[in-house]
Amino acid sequence: MAEKKTIRFIITRQDNPNSAPYKEEFDIPYRPNLNVIAALMEIRRNPVTADGKKTTPVAWEMNCLEEVCGACSMVINGKPRQSCSAIVDQLEQPIRLEPMKTFPVVRDLIVDRSRMFDALKKVKAWIPIDGSYDLGPGPRMPEVKRQWAYELAKCMTCGCCLEACPNVNDRSGFIGPAPLSQVRLFNAHPTGAMHKAERLQTIMGDGGLANCGNSQNCVQVCPKGIPLTTSIAALNRDTTIQSFKNFFGSDKV
Repeated sequence: MAEKKTIRFIITRQDNPNSAPYKEEFDIPYRPNLNVIAALMEIRRNPVTADGKKTTPVAWEMNCLEEVCGACSMVINGKPRQSCSAIVDQLEQPIRLEPMKTFPVVRDLIVDRSRMFDALKKVKAWIPIDGSYDLGPGPRMPEVKRQWAYELAKCMTCGCCLEACPNVNDRSGFIGPAPLSQVRLFNAHPTGAMHKAERLQTIMGDGGLANCGNSQNCVQVCPKGIPLTTSIAALNRDTTIQSFKNFFGSDKV
């Protein structure tokens, strides 16, 4: 009788934010077109290590399971990516799963992405509209502009770009590529443009554009193919113009 094919996972685990990380290995039955999330569900169903030791179920985050929510980000075989779209057949084995190192670990593969959400608050990555009354239709965006803005709007705050960026770490206040790209998106919106100068002033300060080392790792790992480096280049131009406006005390430079 032919031996059943299995898949070996080596998972970096951590019981709580203050405990030391450790590795555990698991074998699960092979199925074609299996993704990493399905494999983790299999391990959770029967949390027994490859050497037969009973253990606790592996903890990870997930939500949409179709690469939209960004919750299931982790480092898979050394690369930050979405585990829902990581197909086992396309991965080198053994498959190594680790939590992203840029963010504090909560437990196992779950990390606290507050750093990224706080950065979005810092740059006011939203369209400010006061009051809940009907303001009527807003100004329309030209179709060409709307199309490239939609590319930036695909960001799902997954954190992969921050994980890949060497300038985002616990010794730096750099807000990272995703929040910077959102500055460009909301500055391009006809209503969002009302706060364009304020957003640019924010990224001209500590943790902003000056902290980008232009490694371009971010654009290589973005699951949505967002042109992050193009946004950063455009923002460099915008902040240069803004600095002239600040110097001359005019909005009409």
